[in-house]
Amino acid sequence: MRQWHRTHALAVDVAVAVVAFVAILCGAVAAPHGAHGPHFPRFGLRHLTATTVVLAALGSGALVLRRRMPRTVLAATCGLTVVEILAQSSEPRVPVAGSAVIALFTLASRTDRPTTWRVGALTVVVLTAAAMFFGHQPWYAQENLAIFAWTGMAAAAGDAVRSRRAYVDAIRERAERAERTREEEARRRVAEERLRIARELHDVVAHHIALVNVQAGVASHVMDNRPDQAKQALAHVREASRSALEELRATVGLLRQSDDPKAPTEPAPGLGVLDQLIDGFVRAGLPVDLELQAAPHPLPASVDLTAYRVVQEALTNVRKHAGEGARAAVRIVRSESALTVTVHDDGTGGAADAAGEEGEPHGSGGGHGLIGMRERVFALRGTVVTGPRPTGGFQVRVTLPLNGARAGETT
Repeated sequence: MRQWHRTHALAVDVAVAVVAFVAILCGAVAAPHGAHGPHFPRFGLRHLTATTVVLAALGSGALVLRRRMPRTVLAATCGLTVVEILAQSSEPRVPVAGSAVIALFTLASRTDRPTTWRVGALTVVVLTAAAMFFGHQPWYAQENLAIFAWTGMAAAAGDAVRSRRAYVDAIRERAERAERTREEEARRRVAEERLRIARELHDVVAHHIALVNVQAGVASHVMDNRPDQAKQALAHVREASRSALEELRATVGLLRQSDDPKAPTEPAPGLGVLDQLIDGFVRAGLPVDLELQAAPHPLPASVDLTAYRVVQEALTNVRKHAGEGARAAVRIVRSESALTVTVHDDGTGGAADAAGEEGEPHGSGGGHGLIGMRERVFALRGTVVTGPRPTGGFQVRVTLPLNGARAGETT
């Protein structure tokens, strides 16, 4: 019904005008007190006149435009009511004031409260004063009091309808805004989760595939002349590929539902298994010097994982870009407020190739290692400094604050 009312507003206004016209004519010919008591009007005691029909037609016809021009319609119906009071001062009154009541209700339901009370008070005063001072009955007659009561109730009812409509619209708007906020929050969380999983996959694949590539190249080079060394290189390839599959399985497990019994339960890698990571690079032909201070307290899980991934990515870049004979050094220092991870090498290709790793593709392909590293560190409000060393080689220095980590989020 509400939707039909909105789409057929003109038809509703015409119907209201017709009903008002019929009601005015019936009120004009009906006596207020019939033979069966004061509550039963009697018809036929009054006769319609041309003035009555014209005033009723003009008053009710103006209601067709009450939505488009509410102030104008109210002024017109009030003017017709005053004309009717003056023209019928010696005869029974025609209830043209009913059209002014409807117009006042429409205005009150479509404007603000201060305007409603100002216009309503003015309408009540003008119509009631005109009826009391210019009517044919005493000023205290019930017809005069009826004009006062009906106009006052019209203003109050219209204001109540407007308030109810505004309240419903506000509730609907809040519900729609809350729904949009929930959808935006869900999309943001999905994007963050996809980015986190992408970083994990990159760290795992880039590290292990780089080792597999190096060892496979060694095996191919010495296959004919030194089969024992080739066999050892292939064993390293097998071990690196198995480690890659295990970490990929654990990472893909993040996509499982929380109630999936097959979801992985082993902890994420951290500095506690850093020796295994360094050993893998050493066996791949990259000498690594490690300086790691003993931690008096466990690190927050997010800091521990990020530090491990930083070392993993930095050493992978050294192995790929530093050139033959390069050495790497890893230094991890913990203070009361921060954890500092420094990885540097003495190679000859680090600066140029690192630029390709960070920005535009260098050589055969561009990477996202340093970009992912920065995203991890910035998520913890840390800092990253990368660049060539004055004495040669390349350096990565990361500082991770410890004060902002949540208590209890430890490895």
